[in-house]
Amino acid sequence: MKSLSTGKMWLFAMGQFGWSLLSGLISNWLVYFYQPDEASIAQGQTVFIPQGLVILGIFTVIGGITAFGRLFDAFTDPWIASLSDRCTSQQGRRIPFLKWASLPLALSTVLVFWSPVSQNSWMNAGFLFVMVMAYYLSITAYCTPYNALIPELGHNQQERLNISTVISFTFIAGTAVAYLAPVIWGTLIPVFGRVNAIRVTFAVMAVFAFVCMQIPVWSIREKEYVNTVPSQDTAFSSLASTFKNREFCKFVGSDILYWIAITMFQTGLPFFVTSLLKLPETMTTIYFVGMTALSLVFYIPINKLAPKLGKKKLILAAFVIFALSYLYTGFLGRISVIPANVQGLILMVAASLPMAVFGILPQAVVADIAQSDARRTGSNREGMFYAARTFAFKLGQSLSMLLFTAVSTIGSTSGAGYRIAAFGAACFCFLGGVIFLFYNERRINKDIV
Repeated sequence: MKSLSTGKMWLFAMGQFGWSLLSGLISNWLVYFYQPDEASIAQGQTVFIPQGLVILGIFTVIGGITAFGRLFDAFTDPWIASLSDRCTSQQGRRIPFLKWASLPLALSTVLVFWSPVSQNSWMNAGFLFVMVMAYYLSITAYCTPYNALIPELGHNQQERLNISTVISFTFIAGTAVAYLAPVIWGTLIPVFGRVNAIRVTFAVMAVFAFVCMQIPVWSIREKEYVNTVPSQDTAFSSLASTFKNREFCKFVGSDILYWIAITMFQTGLPFFVTSLLKLPETMTTIYFVGMTALSLVFYIPINKLAPKLGKKKLILAAFVIFALSYLYTGFLGRISVIPANVQGLILMVAASLPMAVFGILPQAVVADIAQSDARRTGSNREGMFYAARTFAFKLGQSLSMLLFTAVSTIGSTSGAGYRIAAFGAACFCFLGGVIFLFYNERRINKDIV
């Protein structure tokens, strides 16, 4: 089988840029759009769905919808993974999914923000629920087969690490572009008004993302690089076998807690900036882009250090730094001796290194575990390993969205809820590091050397 050239790696990585851009629009701006704070409403943001704790007296409408969407997404992951693992298409097991999932993913992302009624209405909530489900099904149909290609295209540890590094560049770039949205819609507000300016911005970004997601489809002939036999296992039996891998379970346990923490942080960042630091919403873009740029500085060193120090040590260090960064976030706006914009800059710098580590290494860890398992069992279930990972962390994301949208309503004028969310993220991140301490990296490496 041919090895993937550096140029082909970058073409493959453009798919990651596309779906991460769309994912960034949803994860960063969905709650901000549908559960706006007072500053956003004052600037002309329409309230489209009922607010407050109205579901079981505990959760907000947007919190319930997004949490259920991630839960739905988690349960469709094994199904899509099984279909991909068993696919017998002449184009390969993964590329056909990438080809046909791109358009529904781009379209559903735009429609999520396109409420049919221009005022507060339960009809908007119902429409949003349907579009969120469509979005999550579409992104699963693209991402699960896409991620399964990582261990298949990489024929050894170094190749898999290189692929993970390259797609991490494009993942973080796509997420950064999603954070540029306020800058773009700010220039369009005089023409379209705030709400339609946001929608036009997201529509343009979705078109660009769709083109990027199609690049791997037309530039990589899967069967020239991959020689695997389609799995014969059913979705349930394959998922059960995957979770019998003890090292994978340890990794997934820590990953769930990491994603609870990072989801709370990413969802809360616009609020941390506007409500805690009392800065314009465009500063969210500056901080995230700056965080992204700084993290890119660490990509090459991490790629070089991982084979020498081991992925485990670097990930553990990242857990600690992230936990401290989230703890610091809870005090934003309260450190009177430091100007508000400087407080944001400190957070930006502190979070950049762990952001780089988690951008590269977890994907490589899953690829190593999948290859180790294939050699031990003789079954090629790469798709199911990535689906099992996303199945688990999306359960964590569901809990995170419920928690954030619920606690954020506490002391809405004082920002107490946002501080509670930040402190909670720090605790979850610390616990994730504790669980990852038990991951046996040496055992995995013995199988794949």
